[in-house]
Amino acid sequence: MNVVTLLPSATEIVFALGVEPVGVSHECDHPPAATELPAVEYSHVDASASSDEIDRQVQEAQSEHGSVYGIDVDLLDDLDPDLVVTQGMCDVCAVDEVLVAEAVEAIDANPEVLTTDPHSLSDIYDDIERIGAALGREAEAADLVDSLRSRVAAVEERSRTGDREQKHLAVLDWTDPVMVAGHWVPELAHRANCEYGMAAPGDRSVPREWDDLLRYDPDVLVVAPCGFDLDQIRRNLGDLTDRPGWDDLTAVQEGNVWAIDGDQYMNRPGPRTVDSLELLASVVHPEAFDQPPESVVRPLADLERERYETA
Repeated sequence: MNVVTLLPSATEIVFALGVEPVGVSHECDHPPAATELPAVEYSHVDASASSDEIDRQVQEAQSEHGSVYGIDVDLLDDLDPDLVVTQGMCDVCAVDEVLVAEAVEAIDANPEVLTTDPHSLSDIYDDIERIGAALGREAEAADLVDSLRSRVAAVEERSRTGDREQKHLAVLDWTDPVMVAGHWVPELAHRANCEYGMAAPGDRSVPREWDDLLRYDPDVLVVAPCGFDLDQIRRNLGDLTDRPGWDDLTAVQEGNVWAIDGDQYMNRPGPRTVDSLELLASVVHPEAFDQPPESVVRPLADLERERYETA
């Protein structure tokens, strides 16, 4: 079966089920074999720019092109897909289903188009099972979901053992404008025994006023902008640290501000969403979980110090 996956999480799911796609999106980089596959989709936005510049380019692309992304229709035609996996959750995060439908209409093949729209762990499990059914890999999908559920249960149990204090947590998935992570992230917070008072499970991520975060005043703050690795987070730290009231936040004063690689974790609704839960639990309850690798999780204060040393 020829499968084209148009977002990183779908690519990760398909690989996890034992199938290699014939085409992917330009952002698909896990597992490493995905980087060797032809990219069917491209972006009109420079993802290496600053957060405010990316936000400006997104608005401009949507105005000029009707979408942040484009599809190489000729390449899609050459790949002769039987199945195309896309998404309907966010037209900024990945190519949207309308653009995919137009591209599919323009090629000779008549593939099934499977659209994901996850907002919770349950939705992610359902997507894995739906993709597994489309691939004829139902048993592999069931095994994968069972494994993910078991890991989630283990995090929940460990996070609550010994009457651990329930911390007030906020996770930012963008910094200019400030956005508090929604969708599945509030659920991850609750499963890690945290209060997540700025968004409810399933809420979309939307821009928030800076004063909203100051009033909430989290005990733990995680910075994981969508698409930003640790280096790009470091380059954009001024979006947060230069704001009035930053130094007064409880999380800042107590050294509980963490940067998590938002390109690889927190923002990909696939198998590694459970990895994201484990990373989140490790910074909220360090006494109960192994220290996370520095390649994906760092204290924000360390990144801020490095930023000034290299300036």
